[in-house]
Amino acid sequence: MANERIVFLGTPELAAECLKGLVKANFNIVGVVTKEDKIRGRNNTVEESPVAKVAHEFNLPLHKPHRLNTDFQFLVDLKPDLLLTFAYGQLISDEILALGTYKPLNLHGSLLPKYRGAAPMQYALYNGDKQTGVSLMEMVHEMDAGDVYASKSFDLDIKDNYTTLCTKISQCGLELAIEALPKFFNHELTPIPQDKTKVTFTHMITKDQEHLDLSKTPLEFVNQVRSLSLTPGGYLLWNDQMLKIYEAEVFSDKQEAEIGTVVLAHKKQIILQVKEGQVKLNLLQRPGKKMMSASDFNNGVHDFTGVILH
Repeated sequence: MANERIVFLGTPELAAECLKGLVKANFNIVGVVTKEDKIRGRNNTVEESPVAKVAHEFNLPLHKPHRLNTDFQFLVDLKPDLLLTFAYGQLISDEILALGTYKPLNLHGSLLPKYRGAAPMQYALYNGDKQTGVSLMEMVHEMDAGDVYASKSFDLDIKDNYTTLCTKISQCGLELAIEALPKFFNHELTPIPQDKTKVTFTHMITKDQEHLDLSKTPLEFVNQVRSLSLTPGGYLLWNDQMLKIYEAEVFSDKQEAEIGTVVLAHKKQIILQVKEGQVKLNLLQRPGKKMMSASDFNNGVHDFTGVILH
């Protein structure tokens, strides 16, 4: 495969799987940059990023700066031909972007110019898109505004949620990189400027957005659930406590109760009234409990029919 010296910058699991695939495909990954370790739990356990773990697995030189823009001698010393990012998680200065022999590239989890920004996958699900994909684009100072060298798309299934989509985006990004990088190094790809009239933006999902909106139609409600599942998990309030909903499906267009009413909780079914119809809740989680099916929930909670959720 290509001999060009590539430094990979990424952090979460979807980037880790892509990095692993590039190494196995014999791309010349000479170094890895990821976000610094996190301190978790009461015992202050140090947790490395998924990308850091892959770097250790393949004995790749690794840098975990607090702020890369002020701590990048690691990159200078590696003399990279290409900086390749995939969900790294920090804005990168022009000084760093200029370090490579080739223009720096980013794998972005949408079909640009749609969904620039931090949450393209969540927004694709939230909006009920039928198709999404990955764009291989030049990194420039403006967020996700660079020319697109190549893209790869795939269809979304109504059962897809944020967790499954991350896996698909990772695989799609890997396939795109394997196909496109050799052509990029050989100057066989034509950069295409993004159509500014079609640009849309996404922002980090806020805590407020995790509160599911009962004023949505059944399909809109289901899409909001999908966009937040399995992490962080959308919720409704039940007696002022969070009831997380991880999976839902459209049930009917009936309007027979106040919005937010559990119209039926029996055996395998929990049916919730929303605007213009009803949804079936399939996976739920009570505070302090594990995620469970509607059947298991009904076995443990009696008289849930008629409850009003907010």
